[in-house]
Amino acid sequence: MGLFSSVSNFFFDAGIMSWDVLLTLSNLVRRKRRIGHVTPEGHPGYGGYWPEFKPAQEGDSRCSCPALNAMANHGIIPRSGRNISFVELNHQIRTTYNFGPSFCSYVPHFAARMLKKSYSNDTFDLEELDLHNGIEHDASLFRLDAALEPNQSTRHIPFIEELLAANTGKDQYGNDVLTTKDLSSILGKRRAVARATNSEFSLSFFHKVFGSANSSTLLTIFGGRVEDLRSIVLHERIPEGWESRVREPYGLTLTHFNKTVLAVEFGVRERDWAEAAQEAAARQRTASV
Repeated sequence: MGLFSSVSNFFFDAGIMSWDVLLTLSNLVRRKRRIGHVTPEGHPGYGGYWPEFKPAQEGDSRCSCPALNAMANHGIIPRSGRNISFVELNHQIRTTYNFGPSFCSYVPHFAARMLKKSYSNDTFDLEELDLHNGIEHDASLFRLDAALEPNQSTRHIPFIEELLAANTGKDQYGNDVLTTKDLSSILGKRRAVARATNSEFSLSFFHKVFGSANSSTLLTIFGGRVEDLRSIVLHERIPEGWESRVREPYGLTLTHFNKTVLAVEFGVRERDWAEAAQEAAARQRTASV
């Protein structure tokens, strides 16, 4: 069964990537969606009208991903964050954020494999996605490391405020935006400081790239706009009137997305933050005395 599963996964992944390339090419020749019509008609958020926001209640399940938590807070997926279908997640991520269909198929399939569940038949709770060093990883932009805060749905406000204040760019409308360099810089700091202050710190190459991928959604889906990101990452709420900044008809594909991911990752310089890491470690030692 293990060999069969591995072979099956290989061919599935190869098929996804081939499909993704075709979608990427199709996006180059098809007209972009009109502004105000990125979210499909008949789906939550069409015309910028999102379902009512209700923050998580006691007993609800949330995870380390602000975008998924926001979907639950708006009732786009079950508000409880529990018993979510992988198949339904595929569909709702697509219509909410305009990720490409190949992207939206690959990620829930990957999550199902990680949790050793059936993509077609099983459900999951959001908190299950925080299996450490599965999808969740150390040196997050929004959370303390799992060794320091086991409940990864807990936002670390100082990290978020530092991230939002790190913007150096402006878009064509004069909005403050985060840039690729901004994200590379703050990721470098988070990795350096986490490595110095968390005795259980681990970050494989896979999780470095995965961290850069998580960060890159801020630049692609949200256009780096600080005002929108404040609502999403700090309050886990989709702003009124918001729609995805990705207007391609087949959404954000893995192929296109990876250009941003690699630019962010290759720009990370942990060594630039060596002094900040030493200072953080010293503060931690002083606090523990």
